[in-house]
Amino acid sequence: MMPPASAGGPSLSAVPAASLMGTSALAQGLRDITFVQPSPSAINSFPVFVAIGEGYFEEDGLNVTVEAINGSGAVLQALSAGQAHFGRPGPGPLIAARSRGVDAVHIYNVAARSNFGIAVQQDSDIQDIEGLRGKVIGTGTADGAEVGFARNVMSSAGMVEGTDYEFLTVGDGGPATAAFLNGEISAYSASTADTAILNQRGMPVRDITPAEFGRFFGNGIATMAETIENDRALVEAWSRAFARGHAFALDDANREAVLKHLADGNPQEGEDKEFQSALFDAVRSKTIPTEMSNGLGWYPAEVWAEWQDALVAGGEIPAPLDDLDAVWTNEFAAIGNEAAGG
Repeated sequence: MMPPASAGGPSLSAVPAASLMGTSALAQGLRDITFVQPSPSAINSFPVFVAIGEGYFEEDGLNVTVEAINGSGAVLQALSAGQAHFGRPGPGPLIAARSRGVDAVHIYNVAARSNFGIAVQQDSDIQDIEGLRGKVIGTGTADGAEVGFARNVMSSAGMVEGTDYEFLTVGDGGPATAAFLNGEISAYSASTADTAILNQRGMPVRDITPAEFGRFFGNGIATMAETIENDRALVEAWSRAFARGHAFALDDANREAVLKHLADGNPQEGEDKEFQSALFDAVRSKTIPTEMSNGLGWYPAEVWAEWQDALVAGGEIPAPLDDLDAVWTNEFAAIGNEAAGG
C-alpha cells in the first residue's frame, strides 16, 4: 500500500498491471516497495518491467509496484516525502533539488546517452539552435528533465530564458501536436519517446540539437541518501534485479518476452506492436553507454560537472553544490553489473 500523499504532494497513479505478483508475493513474504516514474510509459522504464516480469525482483525478495506521476520534479517530491523507495528523475532536476536540501542520490545511469532533443517540424525553416532566438519552445512538463536539457542547450548558444526565448508547457502526444499546429510553439524539447509519438501521430519532426549534447545522460534511478545509509540491503537488492532486467532486455534473443512484459506494464503501448517495437529500439539504444568498460549504469563524473555548470549558467541553481560527488554513486551500478554477469 502507498502511504497517503502529504499535503501538496504529487498525485500517484498506478500503471496498469505494474505489480505482477499479486497475492503470491505476499504469501512468500516479499517486501513491498514502490517505484515512481515521470510518465506512464513502460518502455521508458523497461528494465523495471522486465525485471518484474522475469521474476528478478521476486528472487531478491521484492514486490515492486510502479506508480506514474508527472515529471522529474514530482518524482523527487515523492521520494523525499517517503511515498516511494526508488524513482527515475533527470540529472538537472536532481541537482536542483539537492540545492534545496532534498537529499536524493542517483544510483544507476539508465539513459546513458542523451534521450532528449529539441525538435522542430520537418518543414520548418529553423535549421539550428540559433534559429530559435525569439521563439517559444514547448515542453511536456514545467519542471521535467527536458526543461533543464533545453535550457542547457540554449545557454550554450548564449541565450537566456525570458529574454531570448520562452518555454511553454504543452504536454505530450496530442497536446504537443496541437501546439505545433496552432503556432503556439516553434520547437519542442522532447524525449526519444515523445519524438516517436509525434511522428507516429502524423506530425513529422526533426532534431536540431547540436551533436555534442549527446554526452549529457538523461534520467536515472534515484533513491534517498537516508535509504542508502539505513537500508543498504534494499538498495543492493534493487540494483541486482534492475541490472539483470536491463541486461536481459539488451539481448535480442529475449525480444518477444521483453515486449510482452512491456505490454503487461502498459497495455496501451502494446496495442500497436510495430510502434511498440520501434519505440523500444529507440529508447533501448539510449541506455547503452558509448564506452562499455565499466558496464551498464555507470556515471561519468565530468558530465555531472557539466550538468551543474549548465544549471548555474541558466539560473536554475544559485551556485555550485558544496559536494557534487554526493549527488551520484557508481557503487550500486557495479553491484548490478556483477549480478547481471557483466
